[in-house]
Amino acid sequence: MPKLDLDKYFWNNAQSLLNRYFTCGFCGVNVSSTIGLGMHLHNGGTAHGFGVYICPNCKGPNFFSPSGLHSPSPSLGKSVEHVPDGLSALYEEARRSTSQNCYTGAVLLCRKMLMNIAVELGAQEGLPFIEYVKYLSDNGYVPPNGKHWVDHVRRKGNEAAHEISLMTANDARELLTFVEMLLRFIYEFPSMIPVSP
Repeated sequence: MPKLDLDKYFWNNAQSLLNRYFTCGFCGVNVSSTIGLGMHLHNGGTAHGFGVYICPNCKGPNFFSPSGLHSPSPSLGKSVEHVPDGLSALYEEARRSTSQNCYTGAVLLCRKMLMNIAVELGAQEGLPFIEYVKYLSDNGYVPPNGKHWVDHVRRKGNEAAHEISLMTANDARELLTFVEMLLRFIYEFPSMIPVSP
C-alpha cells in the first residue's frame, strides 16, 4: 500500500481538547494530543478527556470513552525484523487482533505460527500438530529451557481451538511474548551478526 503524505491531510472540524497522553492504536507510538472531536453531554457540558483524539504521528483516530475504552487499543507485542513475509504477516495479524480485544483469535494465530515456522524451517506439511512442536525442539530452534513454552503455546492453542472457552488478554500476552521471542531467536538475532566470508 502506498504511503500517504500525511501533511496533505487534516480532519474536518477538529477542535482543541484537553491534552491526553496515549499509545496510538494505529502506529504504536507514545504521543500527546490536543486535537480531536470531543464528546459533549446532553445538558450542554463537555465530557473532558473523552472522544476521538487524533494521533499527531499518523493522524489515526483514537477513541476514548468515559467507561475507559481505548479503541483501537495498542497491539500487544512488538514487531520483529527479518522475519519472512508470510510469517511476519501472520504475527502482525495476531498482534492486531489484540488491539480489537480478539484474544481467542490471537491465541489461535500464535498456535498456527508454530506450524508455519516449522514448515518455513523445513518441516513437512500435513503433519500432526505435535510433530511441528517436536520438529522445532529437536532441530535446535527452541532456546534452552524454552521447550515448555512451545508446549504451553500448543496446549493453550488447543484449548482455544477445541474447547468452549474464551481466551483472555493475559493468555494472548503470554503467547505473543513467546512467539515474539521465538521469532527474534530464529530470525532477528542471527541477522544482526555479519556473516564471515
